[in-house]
Amino acid sequence: MENTKKSLFQRTLDVIEKIGSRLPDPFVLFLIFAVLIVVISVIATSLGASTVHPSTGEVVEVKSLLSREGIEFILTETVTNFTGFAPLGLVLAMMLGVGLVEKVGFFDYVIRKTLLKAPPFILTYTVVFVGIMGNIASDASAVIIPPLAALVFYKVGRHPLAGLAAGFAGAGAGFTANLLVAGTDVLLSGISTEAARIIDPEFVVTPLDNYFFNVVSVFMLTIIGGLITTRFIEPRLGTYEGAVEDEEETEVQNGGRGVLLAVIASVIYWGLIVGGFFLPNSYLAGEDGGFLNSPLLKGIVPVILVWFMIVGVTFGFTTKVLKTSTDVTNKMAEAIKDMAPYIVLVFAIAQFIAYFNWSNLAIWLAVNGAAFFESIQFTGIPLIILYVIFTGLLNFLITSGSAKWALEAPVFIPMFMQLGYDPAFVQAAYRIADSSMNIVTPLYPLMIVIISFMRRYDKNSNIGTYMSLMIPYAFSFLFAWIILLLVFYYTGLPLGPGAYTLLESRG
Repeated sequence: MENTKKSLFQRTLDVIEKIGSRLPDPFVLFLIFAVLIVVISVIATSLGASTVHPSTGEVVEVKSLLSREGIEFILTETVTNFTGFAPLGLVLAMMLGVGLVEKVGFFDYVIRKTLLKAPPFILTYTVVFVGIMGNIASDASAVIIPPLAALVFYKVGRHPLAGLAAGFAGAGAGFTANLLVAGTDVLLSGISTEAARIIDPEFVVTPLDNYFFNVVSVFMLTIIGGLITTRFIEPRLGTYEGAVEDEEETEVQNGGRGVLLAVIASVIYWGLIVGGFFLPNSYLAGEDGGFLNSPLLKGIVPVILVWFMIVGVTFGFTTKVLKTSTDVTNKMAEAIKDMAPYIVLVFAIAQFIAYFNWSNLAIWLAVNGAAFFESIQFTGIPLIILYVIFTGLLNFLITSGSAKWALEAPVFIPMFMQLGYDPAFVQAAYRIADSSMNIVTPLYPLMIVIISFMRRYDKNSNIGTYMSLMIPYAFSFLFAWIILLLVFYYTGLPLGPGAYTLLESRG
């Protein structure tokens, strides 16, 4: 048996994989964190830990969760912590619409037709672009797009693994970017709002707060992903000499007509929304006729939800996937059923955040953490970049984006707010690190799925093959994203409507 010595990189990956695999399930992990908060609150209270609230100027003392008041809070507020957790309702509501569109086959049909009909000279960029846009369907895009991209590359005489890599890079590493408001925007903004209210009880982070940044990211990543594929990945792979059987494509009845009618319905719907906004004394506009403080922006989630439902219903009935109103309800129920693991996880996350806030440990850590960084004069962009790197490294141990943000947000958003940064900026910094590092994380659940797709074209494919293809995308995306973040910071460009890098710039 041949004894081959592993490289330092492979040994490092083995260590990371071993440590990560020993971590408890995220639900159990957050219960452990909640217990740790209880213990730390007792210790901090005994030491007389306190700070001055930055907004009210009042002295805030850390409270013990094992005091009479604390035990009463734990026993009486457990259910309220869960049901009142802001992201829960937002995400479930959003999934009623997004899930319906997914279950009727709209995403799958559009992705297939887009890739199969893309002109050869822009095929690579189309694959990356579709991968990025596909995250509107969440993780489903990372399962649908890469094998389709590989097949398309194979059919046009190019190496299928290059297509697979480009598709997965877009869907996995470009997960946070999109031209549309996706479920991720709703999920993260809800957690960000909870964290920001540790400092300002009235603060709201909307699903649109990173929208402009996300839109620019789509085009930047598409170009970078396409260049990496054509200039680095394909030359490295060389000419593909294998042969595979083509998969039979299942044709959706009236699929093209369904998409057309869905587009027409969308134009009419958004035309009514925009037209209604500009009507004199419109109820959709703010008191001053503006958008930033308008009911439309504050209620953007139900507006988007209705849009997705219109698209899903229109496509579904046209293609005969839906035949009765009961079918619509059943499809939405299937979508919510898929969210069951998230709902279970939220219960533990909600308790952890509630304990963290009630004990005043969150505000204590935020104020003292900010004071520490100011005392050593380590603020500004160096601190932000360090935070991005920290999140990227943490991604090797905790792969769930929502779980990781639920852990980080209550700590870092208040801390950075004390240093003058807008929560939307901190959220954007988190997203670029989490998203770009997804595809090089050994514990990423979809890694094994992608390797299985790779073996259809190369039976010798393994984790080393996978990493050699994905690392160029991951680090190039991360580097470019950091540069983009700096551009927004130094130019003062808004990250989204009314959201900037600095709190003082927020309208």
